[in-house]
Amino acid sequence: MKRPLQFLVFVFASALMTSLAAQTWPTKPVRLVLGYAAGGAMDMSGRVISPILSESIGQPVVVENRTGGAANIAAEAVARSTPDGHTILFYADAYTIAPSLFARLPYDPVKDFVHVTQMVSGAHILVGHPSVPANTLQELIAYAKANPGKLAYGSPGNGTPQHLAAELFKNLAGGLKITHVPYKGGGQAIGDVVGGTIPLASLGLPPTAGHIKAGRLKAFAVTSKARQRLLPDTPTFQEAGVAGFETVQWWGPAVPAGTPAPVVKRIYEEFVKALRDPRLVQRFNGAGLEVTPSASPEAFTGFIKAEIGRWAPVVKASGARVDN
Repeated sequence: MKRPLQFLVFVFASALMTSLAAQTWPTKPVRLVLGYAAGGAMDMSGRVISPILSESIGQPVVVENRTGGAANIAAEAVARSTPDGHTILFYADAYTIAPSLFARLPYDPVKDFVHVTQMVSGAHILVGHPSVPANTLQELIAYAKANPGKLAYGSPGNGTPQHLAAELFKNLAGGLKITHVPYKGGGQAIGDVVGGTIPLASLGLPPTAGHIKAGRLKAFAVTSKARQRLLPDTPTFQEAGVAGFETVQWWGPAVPAGTPAPVVKRIYEEFVKALRDPRLVQRFNGAGLEVTPSASPEAFTGFIKAEIGRWAPVVKASGARVDN
């Protein structure tokens, strides 16, 4: 009888410890680790949600920008951190592109993390200098087909979501011959397309909206499924005739693999609760972001796996590759 009794005691003790883990989290300040610099949309979202989370969980929530290595330094740091829920990565769409883009990664984007929930999503946009001889997406497609190789577009860099969104558009529109010009960040690309150095650019929506409203840029289409509140008169790619086109930027919290399930559940609940806060929703919507929480951590992981599969052929067709 001893062994069954010992087993029951072990099971009970394990269940009790697991339950206590969720009840006691957090026991110290929580770090939100971002792979991108201060000042961008992701950084803003972290700094907006952190005080709301802190108020709810009773511990400071600190945003930490760990830039470099195309955001891979941040991902590796979190993947190798103690799996106790106190170090959280803002897991972004770029991490679903990384397996196809980089020859080697210091982490596994699926196995090394528990993906908690998507937080927000936002559209990319294809814009052009006013001198471009087209006012609609279909006119642009017709011009590109009639003048192969004459047009060029800028993006924040090789393998970025904006770069690959444009490559997906080129493929779906019939294999358009438009040259890619990679920049070191979106700011440089915006400056050159506004100045007329390049005719087109594939960029995030928020930083381009002011230029479009002022007439300094033409807006051809947004990459999301629905029109965006910042530019309600700009059609989606699908509305403009490119069937099957939809891609958005997104991010949300992920923790290291091995984090106890009750702690993951608590983090999920806290983020989803914060995302319902009207102050946060208003701020995000004003920045061109939609609040898009996942139904569950499992649903977020399923979405990430699907995105990795979706981007692999696009990366291959684009020829983008980083031999690190």
